[in-house]
Amino acid sequence: MKNLIPYFFMFFLSLTSIWAQFNPQSKKITEKFFPDTDKIKDVTPGLKKNKGFTNYEELISFLTTLQEEHSDWVTLEYIGASQKGLKIPLIKLTNHKLNQEKLKIWIQGGLHGNEPASSEGVLYILYTLLNDPEYKYLLNSIELAVVPMANIDGYLKQNRYAANGLDLNRDQTKLMAPESVAIKQAFSNFDPEVGLDFHEYNPYRRDFTKLHNYGIAAYYDAMMLYSGNLNVPKNIRQLTETLFVESTRKELEINNLTSRDYVSTEDFEGEIRFNRGSTNARSSATSYALTNTISTLVEVRGVGLDRTSFKRRIFTTFLIGMNYIKIAHKNAEIIKQEIAKARYNMGEITVTSSQEVYKDDILAIDLEADDLIKLPVTIRDALLSKPKLVRPLPEAYIINHNQPEIIEKMKVLGIKIDTLSEEKQFTVECYLISSIEDNSVPYEKMNLQKVTTEIVNRVIRFPKGTYIISTDQKNKPILTEVLEPEAPNSFISFGVLRTKLNEELPIYRLLKKN
Repeated sequence: MKNLIPYFFMFFLSLTSIWAQFNPQSKKITEKFFPDTDKIKDVTPGLKKNKGFTNYEELISFLTTLQEEHSDWVTLEYIGASQKGLKIPLIKLTNHKLNQEKLKIWIQGGLHGNEPASSEGVLYILYTLLNDPEYKYLLNSIELAVVPMANIDGYLKQNRYAANGLDLNRDQTKLMAPESVAIKQAFSNFDPEVGLDFHEYNPYRRDFTKLHNYGIAAYYDAMMLYSGNLNVPKNIRQLTETLFVESTRKELEINNLTSRDYVSTEDFEGEIRFNRGSTNARSSATSYALTNTISTLVEVRGVGLDRTSFKRRIFTTFLIGMNYIKIAHKNAEIIKQEIAKARYNMGEITVTSSQEVYKDDILAIDLEADDLIKLPVTIRDALLSKPKLVRPLPEAYIINHNQPEIIEKMKVLGIKIDTLSEEKQFTVECYLISSIEDNSVPYEKMNLQKVTTEIVNRVIRFPKGTYIISTDQKNKPILTEVLEPEAPNSFISFGVLRTKLNEELPIYRLLKKN
């Protein structure tokens, strides 16, 4: 019978797409490892009821009430619409009576629609900041912009994906969903120094059925994802980890909550391998960081658990969010100085990188014994990345005038773009496609291209109206990520800009002033 445990487990997991309320977690594991908390008050719509989660009408009513009751502190606007026509709210909090420079913090929840405690936790943060004098003072020096329900269509169905089937946290550079464009444009307009994206993770992944004797469940209340991308300036990466993440881990520990760096799993040559951190600009943690923002994606243990330990999950989200806000308030000048310094810290571009692979242990719950174990695993570590393909940072990129689609996407990403006011000649580096591999299986509805290029020098006379993009700007790291062809999240790799063998790309590198 014991040998059948993983198969029964996988069968029940398969039902979750049909019967959303199935909860794979036993009462024994909940009581032993994840008892609920009494530290959360029933002040948000989802907490005021016993079944389900905050719906759209309740969300708008809740935000509107906050605006009406705290008009000197709150502005509410709508930044676009979901694919089914529901307006996406953005709420901003600050003390409008204090006319002084403030540190800007961006927070979002609900980017994946089946992660309800992310949105509920964000609503709890909003309510507490405005109604609890222990926290309200933070808004004297902080301006907060919050998207509490980023994927409205998915959330209302408790489905991870947007209405067109796209994963909005794989759409941060290609920007193919209208929600992605609206939210990213609002993020760029706000131009925050600190960014937080709240999620929940599945503690009963299919991969976990193959581990240990009869399967495991994840143990950690929260996992923190911050970028190992080498184009994120080193001082920004260090500040994120040492000032924010380490302090937040201690705060969680004080409150008897467990945490670690984010890990995901993959099947690598028949072995379940764990990935620590990320370098992918397609998701928010790295996408934000590549705009020189102190960035963290927070994964709280919760997907598939319905309302089990719901207050515990909200409390975890609340503690992390508030701790980040308090750290930012206390260290505002340091943060601004480090971000200003980061603008000048990029002398070369890491186009591709590799991650260190090693053996380690993680804590997990043994499903046979309902007990905590140390599980030996193989880890591929994005936070220990090493450069593979490196290029010098150009003075500017030049792009042919017939590429309006990628230009519009770069504007949404907060990249400043100029055009030539007259015809001009430059000596430039050109990309020639020397090899190309098309992925026959679409990824996120995109036909991926893996290319290599040969760089050749040419003298070209560019016509009036040609786009020229200086790298002397704050968001230059994300600029290099989308334009260098071999970068895994570039417009070329994602197939936004299609190409073919021996073709010259309509993107050029200007290495020195002409």
